[in-house]
Amino acid sequence: MKATILLFSLTFSFFSFAQKDPVERIWMSAEKTSKIEIYKAVDGNFYGKVIWLKEPNDKKGKPKLDQQNKDEKQRNQPIMGLLIIKKFKKSASVNEYEEGTVYDPNNGKTYCAKLTLNGKELKLHGFICGFTWLGRNTTWTLVE
Repeated sequence: MKATILLFSLTFSFFSFAQKDPVERIWMSAEKTSKIEIYKAVDGNFYGKVIWLKEPNDKKGKPKLDQQNKDEKQRNQPIMGLLIIKKFKKSASVNEYEEGTVYDPNNGKTYCAKLTLNGKELKLHGFICGFTWLGRNTTWTLVE
């Protein structure tokens, strides 16, 4: 009897742990120039990193670097593998994620943001922190 309960508990906890949040996928940027993998970290927040670039190398054939970063020490960091989505929390609304930031390696700026999942699309609203109306939207699509 105890063995059966233990086996059931282990099986249940394995399947509970194995279930992923719908946002935990690979997303193609609106410009179709990069793919971002979003995952849930051990801190319970959602993060996203660049896992593919249409043009991963510069004109010299070397990996593209985060040259626009405001922090000069970070400018030698490759864009491939760069963490651009940070600390998003799932909101009370089922398909929304908020209180996170998005980093734009094209201009070296970090913005507050909100993510809204709608089927195979992920709407990203980036804005200057504190001014949600002062921002822009982009839509990423699910990579299948």
